[in-house]
Amino acid sequence: MTTNVLACIDGSSHATAVCDWACWASQRLAAPLSFIHVLDKARQPGLADLSGSIGLGSQEHLLEELAELDEKRGKLAREQGRIMLAAARERAIDDGVAEPATLQRHGGLVDTLVELEPDTRLLVLGRHGEESASAYAHLGSHVEQVIRALHRPILVTQGEFKAPQRIMLAFDGSATTRKGVEMLAKSPLFNGLELHLVLVGADTDDNREQINWAQNTLAQAGIQAHAAIVPGEVDKALPQYQQDNGIDLMVMGAYGHSRIRQLLVGSTTTAMIRSARVPLLVLR
Repeated sequence: MTTNVLACIDGSSHATAVCDWACWASQRLAAPLSFIHVLDKARQPGLADLSGSIGLGSQEHLLEELAELDEKRGKLAREQGRIMLAAARERAIDDGVAEPATLQRHGGLVDTLVELEPDTRLLVLGRHGEESASAYAHLGSHVEQVIRALHRPILVTQGEFKAPQRIMLAFDGSATTRKGVEMLAKSPLFNGLELHLVLVGADTDDNREQINWAQNTLAQAGIQAHAAIVPGEVDKALPQYQQDNGIDLMVMGAYGHSRIRQLLVGSTTTAMIRSARVPLLVLR
């Protein structure tokens, strides 16, 4: 079964970067690209039930006008979505992507993405939704919900797109990050790019053995990786390494059994992404 790069498009400031990252990934993976816009009824301003308000129940014309207004809002939201999808498709074609597809769905974002998961190879979405005005606003709640619900790699974008040259994989020797190394070894996504393996902890024989395994696994696949063991706290050491080494994209496992796990299931997720100032690829 052919699996797609699926990109979530909305009215947020991240939409352009989502589009560009999705185009980049689609071409690197030689995978079809699909854009999706989800009309989440729960997030749309809708018609409140005002029939119980004093004197309002008898004013049927007012209720009819409110119902018409609600219908107009729905039509405008659908049309806005179609316009955004058309613009994303045109941008992708200009970037050299062949026949990008567009989808517009009604319902909850997470439920919709779970439904499409079997046909998804990589999901691309912005760090926050259109409710947030700042490009570095608080991590949208939907992002963490999606990370918890899906079992596909998820690329969380932020800022403007720049084709990555240096990639950092946060490695801790856990089963999850070992699986991540094996996934990267098989994937064409990072072919020809500079890859850094970073383990946060003490420079012990065990940690050295773990990171050597990762480096050798990648080397067998023809990928030369820089390996580093750095001291400190994970949520400080990884962003610092990223800044010191000009890392364009961070890669982490979503669920492990180390302190890296806490970064992606707790409140420190927000601080991690904000401090790094680069996109984050979450491996499942």
